[in-house]
Amino acid sequence: MSNFRFDELMNDLGIPAGRDPSRPAPDSNPSDSPASDEAGRRPDLAGEGLGEIDAPTPTSSASVIRPGDALSELWTPEVEDRTETDLGALALDRGYADSQQIESARRMEPQSAGRSFAALLIDAGANEAGIQSLVAEISRLPFERIDAGHPESHESELMQKLGVEYCRERSVLPIRREGSRIVVGTTTPDDLFLMEDLKRRLGVAVLKHVIIIESDILAVIERHGEESVDEIDMNDLLADVDDDDSVEIKENDEDAEDFQDEAESSPVVRYVNHIIQTAVKEGASDIHIEPGEESLKVRFRIDGVLFEMMNPPRKMHGALTSRIKIMANLDIAERRLPQDGRIRVNVMGRRMDLRVSTIPTPGGEKTVMRILDTRSINVTLNDLGFSEDSLTTWKNQISQPHGIILVTGPTGSGKTTTLYSSIRQMDRRQLNISTVEDPIEYHLDGITQIQTHDMIGLGFSTALKALLRQDPDVVLLGEIRDIDTATTAVQAALTGHLVLSTLHTNDAPSSVTRLINIGIEPFLVGAALNAILAQRLVRRTCPDCIVEESVPEDVAEFLAVHGVTRKTLSRGVGCANCRETGYAGRGGIYELLVLDDFLRDRIASSPNVTEFRRVCIERGMTTLRDDGFNKIQQGLTTLEEVLRVTEATI
Repeated sequence: MSNFRFDELMNDLGIPAGRDPSRPAPDSNPSDSPASDEAGRRPDLAGEGLGEIDAPTPTSSASVIRPGDALSELWTPEVEDRTETDLGALALDRGYADSQQIESARRMEPQSAGRSFAALLIDAGANEAGIQSLVAEISRLPFERIDAGHPESHESELMQKLGVEYCRERSVLPIRREGSRIVVGTTTPDDLFLMEDLKRRLGVAVLKHVIIIESDILAVIERHGEESVDEIDMNDLLADVDDDDSVEIKENDEDAEDFQDEAESSPVVRYVNHIIQTAVKEGASDIHIEPGEESLKVRFRIDGVLFEMMNPPRKMHGALTSRIKIMANLDIAERRLPQDGRIRVNVMGRRMDLRVSTIPTPGGEKTVMRILDTRSINVTLNDLGFSEDSLTTWKNQISQPHGIILVTGPTGSGKTTTLYSSIRQMDRRQLNISTVEDPIEYHLDGITQIQTHDMIGLGFSTALKALLRQDPDVVLLGEIRDIDTATTAVQAALTGHLVLSTLHTNDAPSSVTRLINIGIEPFLVGAALNAILAQRLVRRTCPDCIVEESVPEDVAEFLAVHGVTRKTLSRGVGCANCRETGYAGRGGIYELLVLDDFLRDRIASSPNVTEFRRVCIERGMTTLRDDGFNKIQQGLTTLEEVLRVTEATI
């Protein structure tokens, strides 16, 4: 536009330079003007006609030609009407989203700068793959699904070149090579800066752009992390640990600085990293580092059972413990008192937390690390092992507007997973959901979580009372431990709040007597309680080595009493995938007690636990052992597992 001259434009329009264009020229005839041809077609400055127009009469006011009129005739490209509104309509038409999800996304769009309408739809609960396929269709780009388990699902070399964190943060994945170009998948169709950055990082001139879904990217990243775990030669590593690397227990705190230097030596750091990586790869839930008088054992809890995995030299114990303490920001000089801490790590492409606990023993400090992997709670209620009837009943209970719902069982029985899965089932966009936990094991989006702190007086009861002034709909209590917490929970349930919590009892009926023994009046227990779920975890039969074996006659009679009519029983013979145990993974067995008016009347009379359990069974409650036998009938677990985790009831 620097060479643009207004006089030349006026001449082209037939207006002499220097004359006021707002006044008509004398004796002018629009038909003779260069502004129109014989057919009444006005010329296009871009070189093409705009079509038929009505030539104005000499007396018409339209005959006044102004520069603005001429500029308004400049050609502009037609933009195809492909908006986010179209995406919502298409998603509704094809069943990928419902009207409520679309309306929620539209409501959030003005307040969500930088986020696409498609991402808001997915956040609202729409089908991710379906929405992304529509985004690809509208953008005229290919859409692909990525199978993380397939060896050719991604280019490991190119992914290493980009970096795992780069791929995670920008939701991008190099998929394959096609001649001289690389096929790259992203979740957005119009990020030109990202495509240029990818060309520069990958060193190519041409990219083929396809649309993929974010969950596939995360699955590939996780798989890539498992494949890229450094294999450590333990002989070489332990060869680096000589007498100079050993760390003796010092009585004086002034030696703590030297203690820390030894703990940060390279072999010790690599060994601790190897322990954590191996535990995550094996699917362990806990890591135990146990010192003896002359030995040191590292055991992993896998599927609820401890396995001895490593035997490092005893002289490494002090260095290993100190390294873990440093990572957890604990006091390495304090070895006489128990300590608790937390480590945030990135293992195999996954972010996770380790909850660390140390206690003094005669052989030295024992360290236990609980692996808090968010993948373990990202399961739906359908995947937990509920029977069809129990699942329907449980979903109905957690949708109630008020009352108390309890989940009971020993430590490690899956109570937290069940509660978090239940919360994920709720509509977190329309409900105010708050939790009080000790400690907060997993962080959930869209939920207010409070960590108790007894040293400053922030216990369960105090935090719950504060939450009740925060207009909650659903409150999750980590545990009901005392009369104050129980009383506040009952009051919350009776004033229109849904309270979910846990108790440490052996079965569902004994939870009622436990609340009464804590000090809650029986009639209040009956009025506030809605349902109680007792649960255990049993190991599932390994699908890779499962066989069918005939049932001995005496066992067949025992199984028949409990409703198992199978002529053969499933059993895992043991393979490399299950560490020769015959089991792989765990599932739940459940005892669900829903209180009706009859049971509420019985609770008001403060029955003993044996009598109340008998009444509950007569009213149709399925016991833990009976549900376990149902799992045996389905071939999901074995008789030994069910008998291991349950006890006989009347």
